[in-house]
Amino acid sequence: MSTPIEQRGYARPEALVSTEWVAGHLDDPSVRLVESDEDVLLYEVGHIPGAVKIDWHTDLQHPLNRDYLDEESFARLMRERGIAPETTVIFYGDKNNWWATYALWVFRLFGHDRVRVMDGGRKKWEDEGRPMTTDAPSYRPTEYPVPTRDDERIRAFRDEVLQHIGHRGQLVDVRSPEEFSGEKLHMPDYPQEGAMRGGHIPGAKSMPWARAVNPDTGEFRPADELRALYQEQLGLDREQPTIAYCRIGERSSHTWFALTYLLGFRNVRNYDGSWTEWGNSVRLPIEK
Repeated sequence: MSTPIEQRGYARPEALVSTEWVAGHLDDPSVRLVESDEDVLLYEVGHIPGAVKIDWHTDLQHPLNRDYLDEESFARLMRERGIAPETTVIFYGDKNNWWATYALWVFRLFGHDRVRVMDGGRKKWEDEGRPMTTDAPSYRPTEYPVPTRDDERIRAFRDEVLQHIGHRGQLVDVRSPEEFSGEKLHMPDYPQEGAMRGGHIPGAKSMPWARAVNPDTGEFRPADELRALYQEQLGLDREQPTIAYCRIGERSSHTWFALTYLLGFRNVRNYDGSWTEWGNSVRLPIEK
């Protein structure tokens, strides 16, 4: 049986909600459920009643630049999904909430801080036999003022990573061991594409992202187990600036969430350029 979230020793236990909590708030007008999956067709197959879909690729990305949507587009997306500035947004999705934490991280870029994750994600909801629907909800458009996107606090860019490694800063590579070693350019069983070279950023320590969750339930591990991974095994200091990266920034957003909300690290940034930028850039150093 799962340990209740509030008993797991997290720095900010309110960042997670249980499936039971969600079941009790399906009709709460102050809450909006957001499903964000790697498999973008899952939502149409069935989703939690009342949940809206946010597609990580078409909704959150700029159509031309390799960047996130602009401020006007974010405000329009919020209005269309019935999300107001005061709405508490609960994210969930497939594969250990992989893309759910990515969507949450993007929301944080735009200053929407009323964000939580449904622990266990879609898998746990389904495993418990809770209701699913294929009906897409319709919400009255909200008033959402155009925010200011803040890339400084939680996002890292290539030159900042170069500076960071020059100062021997804490750097976590959350990809698979095969990607870290340079044997593969993407996770096993995925197309091996996206970079000209394999390896890792000099000085990075390896901790695959999914080790932060219980593989049987998809729930985050208790704080003592997370500390054993990140602080004892890797030797990370939660008071020191930390940068996490993967291949395109999605897996590292999951680690960013675990370090920031669950372990209380003071300054964690996600390098979303990650290996597709680093492994393709001229004259950037790599290790294998």
